[in-house]
Amino acid sequence: MFNQEVLNELIKALGKDNVLTEKEDLLTYSFDATAAMPRETPNVVVTPNNTEEVATVVKIANRYKVPIYPRGSGTNLSGGTIPLEQGIVLSLLHMDKILEIDDENLTAWVEPGVIIQDLNDAVAKYGLIYPPDPGTVTTATMGGSVSECSGGLRGLKYGVTKHYVMGMELVLANGDVIKWGGKTVKNVTGYDLTALYTGAEGTLGIITKILVKLIPAPEARKSFLAVFDDINKAGTCISAIIKNKVIPATLEIMDNVTIRTVENFTKAGLPTEAEAVVLIEVDGYKESVAREAEIVERICKECGAVEVRAAESDEERDNIWFARRNALPALAQMKPTTVLEDATVPRSKIPEMLHAIRQIAEKYNLTIGTFGHAGDGNLHPTIVTDFRDKEEMERVDKAVDEIFKVAVSLGGTLSGEHGVGISKAKYLPLEFGEAGVETLRRIKEALDPNYLLNPGKIVLRGE
Repeated sequence: MFNQEVLNELIKALGKDNVLTEKEDLLTYSFDATAAMPRETPNVVVTPNNTEEVATVVKIANRYKVPIYPRGSGTNLSGGTIPLEQGIVLSLLHMDKILEIDDENLTAWVEPGVIIQDLNDAVAKYGLIYPPDPGTVTTATMGGSVSECSGGLRGLKYGVTKHYVMGMELVLANGDVIKWGGKTVKNVTGYDLTALYTGAEGTLGIITKILVKLIPAPEARKSFLAVFDDINKAGTCISAIIKNKVIPATLEIMDNVTIRTVENFTKAGLPTEAEAVVLIEVDGYKESVAREAEIVERICKECGAVEVRAAESDEERDNIWFARRNALPALAQMKPTTVLEDATVPRSKIPEMLHAIRQIAEKYNLTIGTFGHAGDGNLHPTIVTDFRDKEEMERVDKAVDEIFKVAVSLGGTLSGEHGVGISKAKYLPLEFGEAGVETLRRIKEALDPNYLLNPGKIVLRGE
């Protein structure tokens, strides 16, 4: 229970400047980027500067049984950092150092507050990249990205965050510090705790250092925008590209609602009459890029594209991806509330999922813009609404229920990259069954028996 004694101990451990209690600060840290979520204003926000201070905070919280909510930039989209009870928000933004870049072993050690784009800027001078590329790459932190196991535009060819985490240091629920993994290419010693804590959303421990894998930057790249008058043709095109043994670095889709909204927002020159556009980038060695570009352009035309635009300069390429990265901000301009989901299906089921989303929008009389990483089946049906309209929000809830039921029925999953957090916890039995959810609960209780680490996320305390 939080009281003045807890506050005094936190101030003594961290210094007054690193313990925030002003009402405006507390309110700010009771939100993240997820709309229409329940929330509670925390008692205090702390900003530790190193692992030892994080461990001290955890020990204080454990002693007084006060909940802790780890937090990065708060760009996550499943309510993963929102406090559901009063307690301590633990911001890791002060821990923002790139500790080491090892270009011989193609690795980097970073603190959790490092911005992803800053890491990529730092490794670029070595001819390297860190491939995970979430839409909020210029603001999202490494710790938040690892905790949510975020994906991004390059997920099709390069994989998601979990494929690049080689080790970590973290603070357990009792305040103990452990370090796991390493730079070796092979490591099968013991249980794979690195995998367990990647995507755990801060519910099992607090990550304080991360070892990530880097790869050589591609030598060349080519971007396309394919325009379709039928969204089913666009979905078929996506499957056909993969079927022809071409794995683009990026393979994205935007439906008509998204196209019109983005064009109004960015003036990027998108075809507003199109039913869908597919955005494609191939990369690698110059020779392979040239060959794959020819194949991609041919397949798009064979699948019914009414136009295929190839970017002839870096400026044109940047314009294409600027438009795609602004899909969510543009849709968010339409109404006060934006409900963004990330239902994910096998690539072959994309046309069926797109059709189902349209039917659901019509059934519940809602505006749903769909965009996303179509090459890996990760779609983002985005409902624009107003949380003050209770009747409409009831329809939104029913629509989201159906979207996830359809995704799972098509062999898909509840989340491709946004995590479970608050928003999807109730749907877990759909995918795992009750026995699967109970297994998750047993892991939680083994590592955090008092439910003090980010409580209310992923699994709830058993009855």
